Amino acid sequence: MKFLSSAAALLCLAPLAVTATPTLFFGYSQDVIADGKNVAGNNPLEYCSEPSGDILSIKSVDLAPNPPKAGTTLVINASGNLHHKIEAGAYVVLEVKYGLITLLRQTADLCEQLTNVDLKCPLEEGEMTLTKQVDLPKQIPPGRYTVHADVYTKDDKRITCLDAKNIQF
Repeated sequence: MKFLSSAAALLCLAPLAVTATPTLFFGYSQDVIADGKNVAGNNPLEYCSEPSGDILSIKSVDLAPNPPKAGTTLVINASGNLHHKIEAGAYVVLEVKYGLITLLRQTADLCEQLTNVDLKCPLEEGEMTLTKQVDLPKQIPPGRYTVHADVYTKDDKRITCLDAKNIQF
């Protein structure tokens, strides 16, 4: 379960980490152009809702290889703009499903999760670009995964909300 929690946190933190350092986990072969719902770049990410009011504006997120493969190193490149400082107390509501089975549903401290991407709170506002490498374990069970991450400040203002659906391993 610790692996699932970390992997899912990396998925949602990749774009957030771009505000200082991203890390993503799941992906599939598709170049995505931002169209209001999809996050720009070579990734499986979609916004949960209209992102214009979000604190994080994501420019792009790219995965290599895409799709990721168990037992390999995943390279994540991300860029974006953080419109407000993110302080301790920010949190992420995370859900990971394997097919129809919910593997993980938790609320996690965002600042604690940022250590997975070599960041720490507070995150200052401004533009950021980042590259991160993640070693994927060989033991990732094959199947379809779905990840939902809703990220908020300590004052419950939305930072971003992202989905990755039907990710095939």
